[in-house]
Amino acid sequence: MSNLDRQAALSVCGGKGFVVADPVRELLTPRRVPLGESTEVRRLLPNLGRRMVGAWCFVDHYGPDDIADEPGMQVPPHPHMGLQTVSWLHEGEVLHRDSVGSLQTIRPKELGLMTSGRAISHSEESPKSHARLLHGAQLWVALPDAHRHGEPHFQHHAELPHVTAPGLTATVILGEFDGAVSPGSTYTPIVGADLALARGTETSIPLEPDFEYAVLSMSGEVHVDGVPLLPGSMLYLGCGRGELPLRAESDAGLMLLGGEPFEEELIMWWNFIGRTQEEIETARRDWMEGSRFGEVRGYAGDRLPAPDLPPVPLKPRGRVR
Repeated sequence: MSNLDRQAALSVCGGKGFVVADPVRELLTPRRVPLGESTEVRRLLPNLGRRMVGAWCFVDHYGPDDIADEPGMQVPPHPHMGLQTVSWLHEGEVLHRDSVGSLQTIRPKELGLMTSGRAISHSEESPKSHARLLHGAQLWVALPDAHRHGEPHFQHHAELPHVTAPGLTATVILGEFDGAVSPGSTYTPIVGADLALARGTETSIPLEPDFEYAVLSMSGEVHVDGVPLLPGSMLYLGCGRGELPLRAESDAGLMLLGGEPFEEELIMWWNFIGRTQEEIETARRDWMEGSRFGEVRGYAGDRLPAPDLPPVPLKPRGRVR
């Protein structure tokens, strides 16, 4: 998915100076961002003061939207570098096309994982004949330096491992959770899991004390470590936890996101992740003028132009501790 913000700002992410080493309960307020003709997303990461959770560096939640008489998601071809995109649906379908020739419809609880490596472009759209409701999340994972210049590729996994307990089903999207391992490629110690809780469930899930974590509420009402969480909000939890108490007031859906704190300092702008402002400038120029990002074939529309870069040099922002 693209960051369609035409006023995209350069921002510094990563580095352990941003990480909270102890358990916290930091509620993140989303920013509403239009996406295409009929979709609006709630952007949770990057957030004011909170840029990453492990290697997770971008989180959008959208829907449930009634798109029966609407085009639904329509994201024109756009570029990525230095990251992975994760498409995750609870309702509806998204048709993915990319410049390495992938053409795949992604359905609920299926993993669409695109690894950009040095350069890729893709589009996302609701199929012409689509379900009434669209509800999901789009997320990015930052690639470490050793893997960010690799070959771009796309993976689709319709079947993912599950962990079950009374009133709880966890689908392992990325990484490892409670002994179950996702088939999706990962490049840092990370976890992404979809948690479905039945009304009245009160349980605790196991965590890695060295990971930092956040929980995104997808649906229903649930208390996470005693904090009530409503759909479209995210609770940052810091590090140092061995378990996480959950109590569902209704049937509820959550996404657990975590990983080892990302040590490298990154620069993120628009749909690019690099290490220097010069890399970002070169990527923008290559998208606008060159062939580095390839061509997305079959999308009925023009590709997305890059916004203008900020006119002033990037300066590191203050860090949350």
